[in-house]
Amino acid sequence: MSVEIRDLQGMAEFAQAEQLQRDVWGAGDAPDPADLMMVVQHEGGLVAGAFAEGRLLGYAFGFPTRDPLVQHSHRLAVRAEARGLKLGLRLKWYQHDWCAARGIARVRWTYDPLRLANATLNIAALGAEVSTYLPDYYGEMAGINAGTASDRLMADWHVGSPRVQASRAGQAVLTCRPDRTGPPGADPAGVRNPAGHRARRRAGRAAADARGPDHRLCRGVRDPRAGS
Repeated sequence: MSVEIRDLQGMAEFAQAEQLQRDVWGAGDAPDPADLMMVVQHEGGLVAGAFAEGRLLGYAFGFPTRDPLVQHSHRLAVRAEARGLKLGLRLKWYQHDWCAARGIARVRWTYDPLRLANATLNIAALGAEVSTYLPDYYGEMAGINAGTASDRLMADWHVGSPRVQASRAGQAVLTCRPDRTGPPGADPAGVRNPAGHRARRRAGRAAADARGPDHRLCRGVRDPRAGS
């Protein structure tokens, strides 16, 4: 399959991106509307897509922040039938090069630390770094995230940094420590998903919360609302 990755063009393609969000995140998760994405792109944001024969298979959406050197990456989605083509990774490297060409030094985004595929993409494949923990960041969510807490980590992606370039070249940026026996700390190799998390995600938020705060806390990262 031949896939082209490029900026979206015209309202018909933005409408495809709006529908893609509904298809990926499910009913109840409000998509970013086509006209908003078009305006954000016009004002300096990124709305990129992966196209095959004119059909949008995945997209990335990022917008400027109060710091002109920082972009916030808001959405990244790939259709289920296109999984395995590494479109998420390809879209992120497109975003990296897009930002580099415009003098943007850092891209940041939130992700669910208990979704292993997302964590692996962000930290191992892309070389992003994490130091900030955001408890219940989005509040109650719908769609595929319904029934679970919206705790998130904030990823910082330093455009063109040695760590990021090493990840792009396929070099390992994480060091495994199989001998680690103490409680998880800042070392990412020491952080483990709570046992039974996937079952609790399916069962809903009430079941997850019943296990107590330790099953929501990501240790070794900082909650900016907790003070120093």
